[in-house]
Amino acid sequence: MRVGFFVLRGIPRRFRGLITVLVVIRKNCRPNCYLRVICVAHIGFFNGIMFFLNRNWPQLEVMDGDDDSTCYNNPRYATECSRNMSSQSSPNCEQVDMSFMMIDYLKDVMKAMDMMRSHQMLTDVTLEVGAEHYNAHRVVLAAASPYFKAMFTGGLKECEMSRVKLQGISPTAMHKLISFMYTGRIRVTENTVCQLLAAATMLQVPNVIQACCDFLERQLDPSNAIGIAHFAEQHGCLELSKKANQYIERRFIQICREEEFLQLSANQLIQLIRKDELNVQDEKEVYNAVLKWIKYDEDTRNRKMEDILSAVRCQFLPPKFLNDQIQKCDVIKKTPACKEYLTKIFKDLTLHVRTAVKERTPNIPRVIYVAGGYFKQSLDILEGFNIDDKTWIKLDRLIVPRSGLGCAFLKGHFYAVGGRNNTPGNSYDSDWVDRYNPILDEWMPCHPMSCPRNRVGVAVMDGLLYAVGGGECTKYHNSVECYDPEMDKWTVVKPMHYARLAVGVAVVNRLLYAIGGFDGTIRHCSVECYHPENDEWTMIPPMYTERSGAGVCAMDKYIYVIGGYNGLQLNTVERYDTEKQVWDFVSSMKIQRSALSVTVLDGRIYAMGGYDGQEFLQDVEIYDPTTDTWTEGIPLPSGRSGHASAVCYGSNCNTQERGLLMETEPSLAVGAPSSCSPSTSYYK
Repeated sequence: MRVGFFVLRGIPRRFRGLITVLVVIRKNCRPNCYLRVICVAHIGFFNGIMFFLNRNWPQLEVMDGDDDSTCYNNPRYATECSRNMSSQSSPNCEQVDMSFMMIDYLKDVMKAMDMMRSHQMLTDVTLEVGAEHYNAHRVVLAAASPYFKAMFTGGLKECEMSRVKLQGISPTAMHKLISFMYTGRIRVTENTVCQLLAAATMLQVPNVIQACCDFLERQLDPSNAIGIAHFAEQHGCLELSKKANQYIERRFIQICREEEFLQLSANQLIQLIRKDELNVQDEKEVYNAVLKWIKYDEDTRNRKMEDILSAVRCQFLPPKFLNDQIQKCDVIKKTPACKEYLTKIFKDLTLHVRTAVKERTPNIPRVIYVAGGYFKQSLDILEGFNIDDKTWIKLDRLIVPRSGLGCAFLKGHFYAVGGRNNTPGNSYDSDWVDRYNPILDEWMPCHPMSCPRNRVGVAVMDGLLYAVGGGECTKYHNSVECYDPEMDKWTVVKPMHYARLAVGVAVVNRLLYAIGGFDGTIRHCSVECYHPENDEWTMIPPMYTERSGAGVCAMDKYIYVIGGYNGLQLNTVERYDTEKQVWDFVSSMKIQRSALSVTVLDGRIYAMGGYDGQEFLQDVEIYDPTTDTWTEGIPLPSGRSGHASAVCYGSNCNTQERGLLMETEPSLAVGAPSSCSPSTSYYK
């Protein structure tokens, strides 16, 4: 005789370890054979025989130890397999063992036990909850709840009590929990979820806790997210708390319009606005949310303003906005310490003192946008690279094909500035400015620049978009203008000392740098720096190498100038220390290239595409300044030069989830056509 254990399916997972079914398969040499099934139930700490079953088989499934698939789900086949195996192996009688599954066995058993509970059959304890009484079997309660297991088996006085009184649980929640312990089913509603979760947490019923957490997660909304997060924390639901807080961080702008936000305590507000992960396009949104919270109960809350304001990253507020708040905001005027604090920050900003405060880094998907470019003709493509899943996706095409354009991400939109349309039947430089909405996946035109700018440098500073240099046909610009997205207006600022086509630009500490370029005669190694306070350009130490069409970006206090053209395509990289005002070389790229685009993300520099003197590249190289090394990245979908790129934060390239975009401040340089002639080089 051999014994096999059954595995039972089609029943709640929590019951599978409660019942062991023993099968005795016995066979002798006589023609007849029989199967005897003994089912032994051990639920919790109760061990004993529930019943003896010797009848026609229910639906069975062989689980292991059998080679003949015909034995599945048929008791006759199981018997035949036993015969065949015995006859082949020996003329003598041999024993065979099998493992089976009995479908719905436990479900039927628990249904019967629930029926017995409702009729008070074999129940051995009565739970008193408020004015309600619930009869139950100790063994079922102990098996479903560690709380009851400890109560009934841990030597407590309740072990001998036939009636147990429970405190801190509503009768409604208790009724639902007992029903769940017998049936494995629970119904959660908006009216019962809070009581149910509290009761399930107290009685340690993990399945119900998870069901309540899943229900609350699906109910998350800007109007209730703060309440759900606090409720989850109170009951130790760490995963729900994490998801609710992430929801708050990603939708801070919507959250701060709700009543729950205004009801936060000062400490809760400080804890929220200190988070790096807040998804805001501008620090002004955090500042304005704080003012709204203060004004909700100004007499009480005004004295807490100093502590709260220190949690706002005022170092990233535009100086003009700061000055307006210092001069005009009543809340600031009433708090001298706050006025002094903002005045010091304003002074540091206007003196371009480097701050130790870090920019916010929202914990949401990051996308590198790459627009336009040149391959045999100007391109109208817009593609997005999702850093997290390493995939490229095509997005809405540019309104007009462009190469030599500049791009930047500003206040939730991706801007394409200037460039050239060099396609069959067209060859003109553009003053066009278009704005891409990632939420709608569509382009809209903005007010044009004062003049066409091909191979223009574009950067963001103080919430304004700067267009630097570039060219129109054979004219090379030293002019500069800036765009206010709120006014949809361009304003001309002080021109540079030199005309610069294919110039690189970067912003560090609210200073705009224009690097290299071509003036129609020579390629520059010179560098100029723009001070917005006095509207002046000053010359700073030059690079070691003349170059145009280089990729330029800023990281921390450094400016990186990557590749470019000086008669030959370059792979060298120069770095400028803005504090020490010195240049040095770092590791060179593996591939020489000009008219590339570069962007910064997660402390690394992405150098994409360009022209190597023979081919239009789709190669991407990634630079890590901590190790001073270049590595290969995921290539562009196709080769090109004269394109532009910028980084945004969003749900995905299509931005299917709403409200998850924020501004980054990329600094980049691009390269493209150098004159109106269709035969002009597109890679120098």
